[in-house]
Amino acid sequence: MPSTPASAPAHRPLPKAELHLHIEGTLEPGLAFTLAERNGVTLPYATEDELRRAYSFSDLQSFLNLYYALMEVLRTEDDFADLAHAYLARAKEQGVRHAEIFFDPQAHTSRGVPLGTVIRGLARALDAAPEAYGITTRLIMCFLRDESAESALATFEAARPYLDRITAVGLDSAEVGHPPSKFQEVFALAREAGLKCVAHAGEEGPAAYVWEALDLLGVDRVDHGVRCMEDERLVARLVADRIPLTVCPLSNVRLRVVDDLADHPLPAMLDAGLLVTVNSDDPAYFGGYADDNFTAVRDALGLDDATLRTLARNSFLASFLDEETRAAYLKELDAC
Repeated sequence: MPSTPASAPAHRPLPKAELHLHIEGTLEPGLAFTLAERNGVTLPYATEDELRRAYSFSDLQSFLNLYYALMEVLRTEDDFADLAHAYLARAKEQGVRHAEIFFDPQAHTSRGVPLGTVIRGLARALDAAPEAYGITTRLIMCFLRDESAESALATFEAARPYLDRITAVGLDSAEVGHPPSKFQEVFALAREAGLKCVAHAGEEGPAAYVWEALDLLGVDRVDHGVRCMEDERLVARLVADRIPLTVCPLSNVRLRVVDDLADHPLPAMLDAGLLVTVNSDDPAYFGGYADDNFTAVRDALGLDDATLRTLARNSFLASFLDEETRAAYLKELDAC
């Protein structure tokens, strides 16, 4: 694990796509303090080091408590643009060529930040990304599963004027006790609007939640999904239908999904024929960006270069890219 989340890899990273990245989870302590000063927000930490020491979690909920508290510094279009620019600069160093970025509108509108402020700010950075960073992007609007289904529906309706900026909808936040079935109606509306669908399932929640995400939400990808390995019939379904899984190894360790990275099911998932990708999730909090996760699994699991290339290839195959752009990125990967 790198000494700091923002450390650039020492080697030349493979070209890759990042498909499981919460933009709010890229808020580094330095930027948090900068935005707090800009917006007159007092953080309950005296220094950046003190804040970083607070990034110690026993489970998903303890992480989410800090995660949502720090969002208080995000107020304006400039704040969201600066947040996205900071991520994109790091992603470029990590070999990311394409990023499909989650954002949580309810976490902002509940604080009085208009949805348009969030989307316009992020869009400013994403529109500049191809020229500034050599990265193409997509934006995925997530619903907070620990909020009501009615809140998700209201959020979707509020987002209708901005759907030209949004590629997919997702489902995130505290999984246990909030099954995908709770959100069937809003996902049906998203599919009717022509959006792709993804959902966190099978991280803390059981394999049954993955079934629900597939059969009730109609997802194109499953985020996390590591607990699918507890259900052989589910694994067979995922393999047969080529449903991608966006696995986040360092996150899984920090949130105690697995106790040790050496015990991660990633090799078994690959051996089973699953279309697995490796991503960073909330890298400011979990100890590493995209290629840091590649390096960590290489070292902890003994993955060879061919396997790492498979993971990089899978990331482009699992993306929502058009076929021409996907082919160009795969050609770049094959040439390096």
